[in-house]
Amino acid sequence: MPASPPRTGDRAQATRARREQIVQATIEVLAGKGYAATTFEAICGHAGLSSKRLISYHFATKDDLLAAVLTTVIADAAAYMHPRIMAADGPRAQLSAYIRANVEFVAAHPAHVRAVQQIAFNARPRPGVSPDSPGSPGSAEDTALALLAELFERGVRAGAFRPLDARLMATAVRAAIDAAAGPLLDGLDPEHCATELATAFDHATRA
Repeated sequence: MPASPPRTGDRAQATRARREQIVQATIEVLAGKGYAATTFEAICGHAGLSSKRLISYHFATKDDLLAAVLTTVIADAAAYMHPRIMAADGPRAQLSAYIRANVEFVAAHPAHVRAVQQIAFNARPRPGVSPDSPGSPGSAEDTALALLAELFERGVRAGAFRPLDARLMATAVRAAIDAAAGPLLDGLDPEHCATELATAFDHATRA
């Protein structure tokens, strides 16, 4: 008796699983070998795929694949951080939770962080494509800054923070966390790092 053709839902699930497998392998190759060595051949070998065509079927170019990597890392970070931030009561506690959750994510996901660093340091903008286009490091950074600036604005309105430049303060927080990524990847205790940063910005923003 002939086998039944796969159902549409099964095919879609298999496609998602394959894309996720390729993206995860790309993250690991970027983190372990660097940008230049992250070729379709290297990804294929790392993922145990039989042919590069299995990658190019889902991602036409390396740029498309790297955009998917950024989207995945951003989504993973948001899923990790958002519940912790939302569980905090009030802008001051949410700022502390934002810093702590971000530091914890960096420490717990070193491959994600190294992969994004490789893309940010090495990827060149595609002709005709703005650095602020969806999937670009610039676009992701602007979104993160806007959300953090909104937290500062709410805190100022509520009297939890002193009058301050919300965008500038958001940039300072992001810069501090980004600067801490290297030491964290080298083994800095994340609890110590998070406490130092949270305390510093608590004093800097206190009403």
